[in-house]
Amino acid sequence: MKAGIHPDNYRLVAFKDMSNDDVFITKSTVNAKETIEIDGNEYPLVKLEISRTSHPFYTGKTKLVDTAGRIDKFKNKYAKFKK
Repeated sequence: MKAGIHPDNYRLVAFKDMSNDDVFITKSTVNAKETIEIDGNEYPLVKLEISRTSHPFYTGKTKLVDTAGRIDKFKNKYAKFKK
């Protein structure tokens, strides 16, 4: 690795998945405005929309997408422009 290009301010940060309230702690340099207390220790808090505990790729659960309904809505919307 090149010297002098990596940050020196790594610290423990709590990341919270807002979709399932899972919290995990890891080292990061991210700036955080909020804090959270876990096991008597206070950590900077970063809120996430999705993480490894809620992403369909990692959980193996997929959501059904209503593609037929979407196609019908599209056709109905643009049918008035058809000559």
